[in-house]
Order: sequence, then C-alpha cells, then structure tokens
Amino acid sequence: MVRGKVQMKRIENLAHRQVTFCKRRGGLLKKAKELSVLCDADIGIVIFSTHGKLYELATKGTMQGLMERYMETSGAVMERRETKVRKPASELEKEISMLKEEIQQIEKDVRYMFEERPRDMTWDDLHALERHLELWINHIRATKMQILLQETQLLKKKEGILKAANVFLREKIVEQTGIFDMYSVAAGIPCPLTIQNEIFHF
Repeated sequence: MVRGKVQMKRIENLAHRQVTFCKRRGGLLKKAKELSVLCDADIGIVIFSTHGKLYELATKGTMQGLMERYMETSGAVMERRETKVRKPASELEKEISMLKEEIQQIEKDVRYMFEERPRDMTWDDLHALERHLELWINHIRATKMQILLQETQLLKKKEGILKAANVFLREKIVEQTGIFDMYSVAAGIPCPLTIQNEIFHF
C-alpha cells in the first residue's frame, strides 16, 4: 500500500502526535548513529519533547564535550569573521570624511551648473567642476560606445539573415525557372537572374 504525502504541519490529535514523535525520534537517532559509524563523524543531537523531556545523543564522547568543542569552534569562526569585517576607527572616520567631502563637492557642482552666473566660485572650485565634468563626459561617451556596439552587432545579425534569405530566394528562382545555363554563363551571355539582382539586393 502506497503512503500518501504527509503534510508538514502540526498534528492536532495528541495521540497521533505522540506516536509520530516517538517513531521519528527513533528514526532520527538511528540515522545519526549510522552516519557516525559510516563516515566517522562526531554527532550531537538534543531533543525536547512537548512535555519538556530531554532526549540527547552523542555518538562519540559526551554531550558536554561536544558542546564545549562547538563553542570553541564557533567562537573562533566568529572571531575570524569579525576580524575580517572590523576596521580600525581611524580608517572608518577617514572614509566617512572623504565621502562627506565628495558629496559636498557634487552638490556644489550641481548648484553651479544650474545657476546662470555662479560668482562665488574659486579657482579650486572651477578646477574640481572641470574634473567632474570630464569624468561625466567620459562616462557618457563610454555608454554611447556600448550602445553603438550593441546596435552594430544587431545590424550584422540582420545583414546575415538578409544575405541567407537572398541566397535562398535565388536558389528557388533557379529551381522554378530552370533557365540557369552554365554554358551560357561561360559564353558570357547574361543570365536572366541578373535581372532579379535589383530585387534581391539588400
């Protein structure tokens, strides 16, 4: 008899829930022991039932030993992660200061660009504005070149499709008319297909 798919939700019937808990707990512990034996792994499982009863399994040694090992390992991993992420306060302050200056300069540049005659600009302000304008122009040019390359590739694909269609149509005309004569071509007599070149030339 094929069992139906079990819905993953809380079993409302208390008796059924208790039976399922006992069966699945036993299966889980059995699989953990098998995994430990087959793969020489240290496994620790802690289970609290609905009534608060504790079930535990330590395949090698004691649960206390496994917990201490876990705390040491997880603490070392977290410390390594924090060391990678953490930066000295001086570096963070310096980075924040640089970002603030950059934001202020950008706001000033935008204000100068939209004013008709900015009179309070110094030589340094003008130089900074010029530098930013050059960067923006370079960015715009790079974007334009990327768009042009994409359009060129698209046109090349269309050209290839049209050439293939041209060849296909010429072959069809030759098959249907049957007037293509190799000897006539060799003798220099113009082929009737040359009349069609104007139609199928893209």
